[in-house]
Amino acid sequence: MSTHYPGTAVEIRALDSYIKLSRATERVTQRIHQHLQARQLSVSQFGALEALYHLGPLTVGQLGGKILRSSGNMTLVVDNLVKRGLVTRQPRPEDRRSFEIHLTADGRDLVAEIMPAHVTGVVETMSALTAEEQTQLAALCKKLGLSVV
Repeated sequence: MSTHYPGTAVEIRALDSYIKLSRATERVTQRIHQHLQARQLSVSQFGALEALYHLGPLTVGQLGGKILRSSGNMTLVVDNLVKRGLVTRQPRPEDRRSFEIHLTADGRDLVAEIMPAHVTGVVETMSALTAEEQTQLAALCKKLGLSVV
């Protein structure tokens, strides 16, 4: 559905693009993250676990920056992951007032177990586009994302 806003051609084109981008993002995200329900993980929890798995220990602020969540939201996400025994908080050696979040062995095992299905879901979902279209989409998304200050 396009916008029904009675604006200028520039406004209508921008709104139409935004609506389509938002809807596509929601549908793709829902499809790709379906498998997380069986593990009782939210998208934010999985994002945090995946970031820690690939990048190593991070502070809550760094983790939020990686998965685009606020520090308040990340505190709740980390609290829930700690309760499940998937991550731990450890004081940073250079500043004992702040903490690094570390994966536990159970957290590492869970991510290693989930990742193949996750990657398969991403590949299957993105296969609606050709390889060239995927490359173009990546470039356009990067350009748009970097333009926002």
